[in-house]
Amino acid sequence: MNTSILSKNIQDFITLNSSESITKLALQKNPFPEVEWILILNQIEAKAKAKDKLPVWFAAENIIYPGKISVEQTSSEKTAAYKASLISGESLIDLTGGFGVDDYYFSKQFKTIMHCEINEDLSAIVKHNFKQLGVENCHFYANDSANVLKDLNQKWDWIYIDPSRRNDAKGKVFMLKDCLPNVPESLDFYFEKADSILIKTAPLLDISAGLSELKFVKNIHIIALENEVKELLFEIHKENSGEITLKTANILKDKIETFEFVLGNETQLPSYNLPQKYLYEPNSAIMKSGGFDEVSTAFQINKLHKHSHLYTSEDLIDFPGRRFEIEKVISYSKNEMKLELLNQQANVTTRNFPETVENIRKKWKIKNGGNVYCFFTTDKNESKIVLICRKIN
Repeated sequence: MNTSILSKNIQDFITLNSSESITKLALQKNPFPEVEWILILNQIEAKAKAKDKLPVWFAAENIIYPGKISVEQTSSEKTAAYKASLISGESLIDLTGGFGVDDYYFSKQFKTIMHCEINEDLSAIVKHNFKQLGVENCHFYANDSANVLKDLNQKWDWIYIDPSRRNDAKGKVFMLKDCLPNVPESLDFYFEKADSILIKTAPLLDISAGLSELKFVKNIHIIALENEVKELLFEIHKENSGEITLKTANILKDKIETFEFVLGNETQLPSYNLPQKYLYEPNSAIMKSGGFDEVSTAFQINKLHKHSHLYTSEDLIDFPGRRFEIEKVISYSKNEMKLELLNQQANVTTRNFPETVENIRKKWKIKNGGNVYCFFTTDKNESKIVLICRKIN
């Protein structure tokens, strides 16, 4: 950790230029020859990345950033805060501490936090930053987490792990065994140290693949931010043999959309209907969960088709996703398309439809944007249709 960048003049310079172009700054002469120019530029670039993602870090004084990639790869504050709201207790050990954003929020839920990070420089940076941020209940170990668990030889309320994909796993199907640490291989060892484990994975992981590698899973959390799935969380409890609940959360600016269901507990069959007055499109967290029939039964709305994952009703309801009023339903035919959509402007979405959005736009010369939303889909009678809608805010 290079503390020379903490001088007041350099810190003021970093803050002043955090919205400037790095390319242009790089062409300037270094005003602080006692410190490498690339080091200062890296701090400016990383701080700029933190502005929206890590506002607490951005606003604090004398923060040291490890580099823009670490900032890009870390949890956002919004997802970290939501994650921390799920668990609490006396003690938590984070086996893959990283830049420490998750631990900052875990520190508000636990009496003691242990941050393990094998990269000594990164560990020192987080320790320094936590002091600036006023976190006093976090301890730091710059060592391999397995060694830390063995050396401390104590029981924790929770173990938290965010395994990283090994470089040699590129091109393969994403599995937890292809990550470091190898959680499936170490699970029994972890359960000697804690009865509850929270595992964060990238959204790329297939949920069924995760379940095939793990045991004692109680809850699976799917977290989206502004309708983009950011992470999956596998919550496992030693010897748990009960049902598994899938919990989705879509964090928006003014609210959090949530929906949950018990995996494999399909007591009611979904209902199907032709398009009615309103159309519903589930948010990305629900889409990732695969709970399409459960949405129909939970909200008492009709599916358009088994594989379309669009829903309809006569009465408007609150819904975790986008809502539309259907203004017109047309068949996907040459005459209807020429009459209604040729050379028009519209937002185009396809669901269970044989053509791509790009192909549809090109074929019918549909310009992107505007207030019209067109869903190209298949109805319960296997007919190809287009729903011309207006969005309900």
